[in-house]
Amino acid sequence: MQRSLDRILVTHAGALPRSDELRSLIFARADGQPYDAGVLARKLRDEVAEAVRKQVACGIDVVNDGELGKTNFTNYVRERLSGFEQRETTAKTGGLAHSISARDEVEFAGYYEKAGGGFRNRAPRLPSFCVDELRYIGRTALEEDLSNFRAALEGVPVAGAFLNANTPGTIEHWLQNEYYPSSEAFLYAIAECMRTEYDAIVEAGFDLHVDNPDLPDAWQMYPEMSVREYRDYARLRVDVLNHALRDVPREKITLHCCWGSFHGPHKFDIPLEDIVDVIFSVKAARYSIEASNPAHEHEWAVFKDVRLPDGAMLVPGVVGHCTNFIEHPRLVGERLERYAGLVGKENIMAGTDCGIGPRVAHPTICWAKFESMRDGAALATKALWPALC
Repeated sequence: MQRSLDRILVTHAGALPRSDELRSLIFARADGQPYDAGVLARKLRDEVAEAVRKQVACGIDVVNDGELGKTNFTNYVRERLSGFEQRETTAKTGGLAHSISARDEVEFAGYYEKAGGGFRNRAPRLPSFCVDELRYIGRTALEEDLSNFRAALEGVPVAGAFLNANTPGTIEHWLQNEYYPSSEAFLYAIAECMRTEYDAIVEAGFDLHVDNPDLPDAWQMYPEMSVREYRDYARLRVDVLNHALRDVPREKITLHCCWGSFHGPHKFDIPLEDIVDVIFSVKAARYSIEASNPAHEHEWAVFKDVRLPDGAMLVPGVVGHCTNFIEHPRLVGERLERYAGLVGKENIMAGTDCGIGPRVAHPTICWAKFESMRDGAALATKALWPALC
């Protein structure tokens, strides 16, 4: 496992910029619309290679494929599972009406009305309903991801390489159960499907980055829940995730948690201190958390009292997706030094709050944030290892 033994290593949470042409091709394929398969294959292979080169040029030590082959991270699993159908819904028939901003929507109803009704976890086109046994059918798409990333890494010096995958609890957000006898049975069925993807990523030689916004952001979806009730809700989904990860070595796993990457108030996000022990019960060697945005930066203080699991690393987000401002390297360095003082300099890695690529106004901003993170990590390295610098 990569550790920051003589310098602060730099990584990120996942999604990177892609061209409009590639985006159009990816979504056409996902929507069953006409597209040129040869053009898509060449374009995807070339842009993954370019994304790896740009990450290295910006100072990213532990790189990924930018999630360029996925429509978007929440919904790509639609292309990899069978057993569900998409259909129109009405007020009578029901549908996926849960919102990851539901608690905020009470106080900020005017804002959400203006923003288009809140951030509801509906499918971008039609809601999805599980109506049969879930099966993993994504081997072809997964092999495309593995092959393109493997080719992109040839001859490129990196400290580590990872691919992202979704978690059962997050998939549950958009897929309504009409087949399994209970929520628990439904979650374990999703886990068995996704286990195929988790195992294949690691067997291909890459680290596994499991993206789990569900663990914190589902709190907003259920305003009627108390913290105690929510912790029980979250523990079940952690148990399910750990079941799916049972054959993956801990040192190969990074867990990413966020409170939803949407730009909104986030006033009623669940505090980190209320669920940090639940987060740390996930089988992982690295824990990536939001740590630089205005709703959560103050939570560095949680680590005055909370210890990392033995042998684990913390990957705090030291640059973020919530603003187009470029964080100054000195600010990035200060953030890293603060965490190093709490959990140990060898136990931190510089990261991002969420995948930055599609969430800032232009690709140049994403790359500039990475460069600032690199420079800030260098400043922190000089402060933390003065004898080596």
